[in-house]
Amino acid sequence: MNTRTKSLFAAHALLPEGWRTDVLLEWDATGTLVAVTPDKRDAPAGVARAAGPVIPGMPNLHSHAFQRAMAGLTEYRANPTDSFWSWRELMYRFAARIMPETLGAIARWLYVEMLKAGYTSVCEFHYVHHAEDGTRHANPAELAQRVVDAASETGIGMTMLPVLYQFSGFGEEPPRDDQRRFVNTTEGYLDLLAALRHARPEHGALRYGVAPHSLRAVSEASLRVVIEALNDISPDAPVHIHIAEQTAEVDASLAALGARPVQWLLDRFDVNARWCLVHATHIDASETAALAKSGAIAGLCLTTEANLGDGIFPANEYLDAGGAFGIGSDSHVGVDWRAELRLLEYGQRLSRRQRNVLASHETAQVADRLFRDALEGGACATGRAVGALMPGARADWIVLDADHPNLAEQTSATWLSSVVFCEHGESPVRDVFVGGECVIRERRHRDEARHYRDYRAALARLFAGA
Repeated sequence: MNTRTKSLFAAHALLPEGWRTDVLLEWDATGTLVAVTPDKRDAPAGVARAAGPVIPGMPNLHSHAFQRAMAGLTEYRANPTDSFWSWRELMYRFAARIMPETLGAIARWLYVEMLKAGYTSVCEFHYVHHAEDGTRHANPAELAQRVVDAASETGIGMTMLPVLYQFSGFGEEPPRDDQRRFVNTTEGYLDLLAALRHARPEHGALRYGVAPHSLRAVSEASLRVVIEALNDISPDAPVHIHIAEQTAEVDASLAALGARPVQWLLDRFDVNARWCLVHATHIDASETAALAKSGAIAGLCLTTEANLGDGIFPANEYLDAGGAFGIGSDSHVGVDWRAELRLLEYGQRLSRRQRNVLASHETAQVADRLFRDALEGGACATGRAVGALMPGARADWIVLDADHPNLAEQTSATWLSSVVFCEHGESPVRDVFVGGECVIRERRHRDEARHYRDYRAALARLFAGA
């Protein structure tokens, strides 16, 4: 065995073909799996044993890190017709208070929470770029760089997606004063991306893409310029965009563009598997079929969509059409992939008054199907080799606690069902590895106390005088 190769033996591991026993996982110094060998019968001498069943780490395809600090602060009626739009007013006021130091501390604690939940990579949809008065920092990528560094310090893999935000609404309406920290010209945005890539070059745990905020916030011309610029840098880099999250957005798109937003985008751009359409909640039957056919990823953020009262994505029809999806924690009212998958299925059950709606003919266990699909779609959305225990992929995985009350005395046939649909006591996620490094051991992060202390200090600073 190559002395630079590390290894772990798992009595049970979930491989692309399904559960296998006596699996030897081997990875190199870059954190990439070089061999995954089942049926080894026994661990080679000197090789550590996993403390429980091993499953791939889950990608989190949509995150706004700073919003973690405001979770729970908007659960009151802002007006008689409280909705996403009134929540957005509160969020803007909170975003105005974010400083580079507080953002870094919030992101570090959030990523600790993600890792403890079993998220091993995150797509950060980052749009707070400037100083409080809207002026550019001397380093235009100052705030984005703080978030990239937070990922590096905590050990989570990252796809950084700086956001292009230019307008307040369809028809190129001028940005509002409370959006001044988000807004860039197309040239300024590309300068920011270049500065970030120069300061923190890509590597196995870090990838860059772009995030035009939404069709209401960018023009068609700007979107084309950004996509063309990205193609010159990295033709397969991911492109993420908010779309069709609220009915008011769909109505405004029809009025301004003469088409529903998803259909408008599909008609004018080469939307394919590098694209992630975040939310896409309000799509009609034609858009559902066309989006599924495109190969793009639907970025579903169920806990946030429920919290904001957005609506229910047509998951059954979309999956029946062969559509790909992944999950994200978005505003971070919850940070647990199990809750996202559970709510995805439960939304369908409540609206249809049926059970196990999203199971398929090929996979009768709904949790198994959703977990597999969320891994595949989430991995595609990251633009990184994650989401599977196979050679060439990152050495990212979760070790489950086989003695957890929800898993005890069960077999692999029901482990994922119990992990996703049972809610009792502490999480069954015991250990978490990212790039072959154990970043969560026995449910604790290696630097948890320090990151929580910094998070508390950041909250105290944000809330002072609020």
